[in-house]
Amino acid sequence: MVWIYLVVALGAAVAGFVQGLSGFAFGMVAMSFWAWVLEPRLAATLAVFGALTGQIIAAMSVRRGFDAKRLLPFVFGGLLGVPLGVWLLPRLDMDTFKAALGTLLVLWCPVMLMAKSLPRIRRGGRWADGAVGAAGGVMAGIGGFSGTLPTLWCTLRGLEKEAQRAVIQNFNLSMLLVTMGTYIGAGIVTRDQLPFLAIVAAAMLLPVWLGAKLYIGLSEARFRQIVLGLLTVSGVALLAASVPRLLGRLG
Repeated sequence: MVWIYLVVALGAAVAGFVQGLSGFAFGMVAMSFWAWVLEPRLAATLAVFGALTGQIIAAMSVRRGFDAKRLLPFVFGGLLGVPLGVWLLPRLDMDTFKAALGTLLVLWCPVMLMAKSLPRIRRGGRWADGAVGAAGGVMAGIGGFSGTLPTLWCTLRGLEKEAQRAVIQNFNLSMLLVTMGTYIGAGIVTRDQLPFLAIVAAAMLLPVWLGAKLYIGLSEARFRQIVLGLLTVSGVALLAASVPRLLGRLG
């Protein structure tokens, strides 16, 4: 049992640093550690709790570029999506979900990373932002993956570093608060999980703070590279955790 606690702590520390640096990706990074040793419901609860804790710390460390007008469509859409994600959590085949999301990230993000000039999406306006927010809300309910699609979308929108960080950080904070409250109300969070929650909180505090401090010195180009690189690595991790299990079913 001790080694499971160590894996939980290691995953929380690494994911916390990444979240502090980029403003997202706690769930996917942590899942690359936890998916091997924890059952899906516990892993989802820890991912949501850890991501929420990290967002609170990062929000106190990095407070730039806030624009309520830009943020609200994402949040309104996300609020519609979270209940659907929570409803899907016990019904969804998590391995298939992770494989599909991982494939999307692995194929698309390197193309964007290597492109000299990223494509810019100008159309759709607030309705498109709200739709992406709704998708992020669904993914928050499924397991704390709220920032993945909105981050990719903001990159395609061509938002500057501070504007993108403000949208993703505050969107994630809103969605994760709602998701965690819904998990508690639905009985997904149990007393047996409390030791794991305490380990996650303790292990990630310093790494999140260090990541947030490092973020402040990043250039626009470097920040874009880190974001797309992290999304690619997250996709690889999701595939590594899901594809062997899916192939095992075929055998």
